[in-house]
Amino acid sequence: MEEKFGLRALSTGEMLRTAVEDETEIGEQVEKRMASGDLVPDDLIVAMIAERIEEPDCADGVILDGFPRTLPQARMFDEHLAERGMALDLVILFEADDAAMVDRISGRFSCARCGEAYHDTNRPPSREGLCDVCGGHRFRRRADDNPETVRHRLEDYHMLTEPLLPFFREKGILRSVDAMADIGRIARDMESFVAAI
Repeated sequence: MEEKFGLRALSTGEMLRTAVEDETEIGEQVEKRMASGDLVPDDLIVAMIAERIEEPDCADGVILDGFPRTLPQARMFDEHLAERGMALDLVILFEADDAAMVDRISGRFSCARCGEAYHDTNRPPSREGLCDVCGGHRFRRRADDNPETVRHRLEDYHMLTEPLLPFFREKGILRSVDAMADIGRIARDMESFVAAI
């Protein structure tokens, strides 16, 4: 999507993990919350995103992955954008079964050397213990990719994020995709939504 539409993809999760690794001020504030699966305070997330989208590589537009997650975040960000004569064009809802999400997320891991992504059951390496791409033999899992933390994040989603759906429906920018479909179908659906903007 980035290359096809010239949009910069920004993952709040990745931005926060980088902040923790780099031991930034935000990273220090959120490290313990992330490890337990708790959400980061809304004002910190909005400030981080608002600052990032002002950078030159975001001038043609962005794809926000994992943001906003709460109604206060959405309202704060909406206000920030409105002050700059901007607005969100599209929100895509990935509809999925909770049990399947626990399995998908807690089963993922990657090569420590090259970053190639794998899954315990859906996409294991061709040869056990060796990366298909670089031949590396060390793998890593994110600390928060365990069943207990994923379930906690899903509880947070149902309590804090689902209330966003009427907010975005009312604006006429909410579209849904079946996240349980094959990746090709998901990609085609997303591309058709973006192309229609």
